Amino acid sequence: MATKTNPLQFIQQVRAEVSKIVWPTRREVMLTTVMVFIMAALTAVFFFLVDLIIKTGLQGLLNFVG
Repeated sequence: MATKTNPLQFIQQVRAEVSKIVWPTRREVMLTTVMVFIMAALTAVFFFLVDLIIKTGLQGLLNFVG
């Protein structure tokens, strides 16, 4: 069974853990944001092309059969 921590100890432990956090710099945040947008755009283009290929293939197949 876990022992209870009093509120003062809890606050001290939280402060100790928060002080260990390493926040990213503004440049790192901007660079990561740009990378995410680029990857999202590339993914969108990829799926658009795959969709277009499947659509064209199915239309060709249906026109050939019908």
